[in-house]
Amino acid sequence: MAILLTIQHTPKRTLQPFAVLNKPHKMRVPYELKQGQSRIFHQLPSGLNMEVIVQKSTVKDKDPDEKKDPPLVFVHGSYHAAWCWAEHWLPFFSNSGFDCYALSLLGQGESDAPSGTVAGSLQTHAGDVADFIQRNLHLPPVLLGHSFGGLIIQYYIANMRNEPLSDMETLYPKLTGAVLVCSVPPSGNSGLVWRYLFSKPVAAFKVTRSLAAKAFQTSLSLCRETFFSATMEDNLVLRYQELMKESSRMPLFDLRRLNASLPVPKMTNCSTDILVLGAKDDFIVDAEGLNESGRFYDVSPICIEGVAHDMMLDCSWEKGASVILSWLNGLSRWYMI
Repeated sequence: MAILLTIQHTPKRTLQPFAVLNKPHKMRVPYELKQGQSRIFHQLPSGLNMEVIVQKSTVKDKDPDEKKDPPLVFVHGSYHAAWCWAEHWLPFFSNSGFDCYALSLLGQGESDAPSGTVAGSLQTHAGDVADFIQRNLHLPPVLLGHSFGGLIIQYYIANMRNEPLSDMETLYPKLTGAVLVCSVPPSGNSGLVWRYLFSKPVAAFKVTRSLAAKAFQTSLSLCRETFFSATMEDNLVLRYQELMKESSRMPLFDLRRLNASLPVPKMTNCSTDILVLGAKDDFIVDAEGLNESGRFYDVSPICIEGVAHDMMLDCSWEKGASVILSWLNGLSRWYMI
């Protein structure tokens, strides 16, 4: 039986409520939630349900005259789902005063799968994120995206409007900010592949075998090299490997069509604060990919030592979380209740 949660209604919107559904898990190795977390489902206009892992702020309500922290919305990349944020970063940021929402894109995690052979496109995935924000959040959020999730956020930013349309909401609601975590750059992953082929052919072979051929699912050492630091304990790599196997029931994108649609268009007069964050030991996104994203948004990227591509799951996950928290606390524009 579904338990419906009340959400605030806004004029001229037809809202679908959150629902906690008592139904079998889609992942054969389901992710067990931590204390203070809940799993709910957001119904999209298509009728499909999108998994959302929620962890609300544990900080007591501030004085009404004080500024309200923006909610954080997390978007994963390929072979991952909402659980990858729930492991460490949702508890960290909720304990720091932020309401946190980690989404599983369609065809991933416990979300419904669309018809067809791929989960969607940049446009459809960004549209699903926008629909969740528009229907459920009271304040402009900060979007955080990892790997291909970062590329989805870049598409979202490119399609925001500076001024609202008369008598209706914009398709892509405004943001307080965005964080690109080890993100695929605006031009896509083709440049990364070609650079590896010419400068690191062995690494190029490993990346292709690991991701395109999904060898990371059966090789513990390759899974560690692709996503984690060399010091990551075997039992943790094995646990995350099992979850990644189950996270993606269909490809996130058709990569040929995706690359044909890139680069992401640049938004003119972008007023959104953006943090570009990379990992020194990233096996997938190289330094040039990180710098490309920084140049695109005219910001200086931050590269963190001692962490790998899966920054939010790595053994030193708190390094990236601390940098983001410092950036959040320093944002120049906060939104009042």
